[in-house]
Amino acid sequence: MYCNISDTQQMVWVLEGNSLIAVPASSNVKPVILRMIACRDTEFQDNEKGNLVFLGIKGKSLCLFCAEIAGTPTLQLKDIDIMTIYKESKAQKDFLFYHSTEGSTSAFQSVSYPGWFIATPATARQTVTLTQQRGETTSTNFYLEAED
Repeated sequence: MYCNISDTQQMVWVLEGNSLIAVPASSNVKPVILRMIACRDTEFQDNEKGNLVFLGIKGKSLCLFCAEIAGTPTLQLKDIDIMTIYKESKAQKDFLFYHSTEGSTSAFQSVSYPGWFIATPATARQTVTLTQQRGETTSTNFYLEAED
């Protein structure tokens, strides 16, 4: 599934180098299109947390994954095709997210770091990150609009 993603503050994700940056949506901004693929490996499945998915960037060999840097879980982009990860018989935990629906929005929780969610900062032009502080200074709920 391909989808446009925006947060509750109308921020969208753009690619700058090897980072995802949150910027206000406007006609002169070309946001990334998220590629979301369900995981076939059920080892980490937890129906209470959501569906297991891999997240990639349409048109790029880039996937979202979680890694610990200086003791803090961080959201990273890895130069690998999402289908390569999808086809592996055993899912790589660092690339997995629990996708849950909350009303009309979606949230993405790291499988490697339970309680850490993909988040956009309140300030424009900052990096899309992981946070444990839901709804405080970051947005962890996103609108997904399916793309044809």
